Amino acid sequence: MSNGSNTPPECTSTLASNIKLVVFDVDGVMTDGRLYFTSLGDEIKAFNVKDGLGIKWLHDYNIDTAIITGRTSELVERRAKGLGIRHIQQGREDKIVALKELLSTLTISIEEVAYMGDDLPDLAAIRFAGLGATVADALPIVAEHAQWQSQYNGGEGAVREFCEFILNCQNKLNTIHDNYL
Repeated sequence: MSNGSNTPPECTSTLASNIKLVVFDVDGVMTDGRLYFTSLGDEIKAFNVKDGLGIKWLHDYNIDTAIITGRTSELVERRAKGLGIRHIQQGREDKIVALKELLSTLTISIEEVAYMGDDLPDLAAIRFAGLGATVADALPIVAEHAQWQSQYNGGEGAVREFCEFILNCQNKLNTIHDNYL
């Protein structure tokens, strides 16, 4: 859990120290979970720019990222490409199967994987991953099974907080902050 202040999230878990891949759900994690449509039927999603910077920091330290989402959206594809997220699986309600398929293409163990989700379709993947994480407004049963929970709701900085938590546990966050001083 985070410490509830503006200081870096304290490393309270040895599970984060060896993470090499962070997998994110989209709706409810990278966004606030609401679906927006124009009068023409076009979908609109709001992503948090702070979350995006956290993802880029992971990449700067050779921590790979992925998206596994139940919906399919060109906006997700565009956002992932803009952030350098290499692994994108859309239209996957079977998140645990998708995660296992992704792992079969990589040379990392499940203990080196973090998964962040918020709802029942994410639960098995959260429980399977080496580090399962969720957002503040997650379904209670999901929060109960996650090893880490953000103080922020989905789409409101939860992804950034989780990225900072992992980087802090790997003794990399201070270096990032020093680069901005």
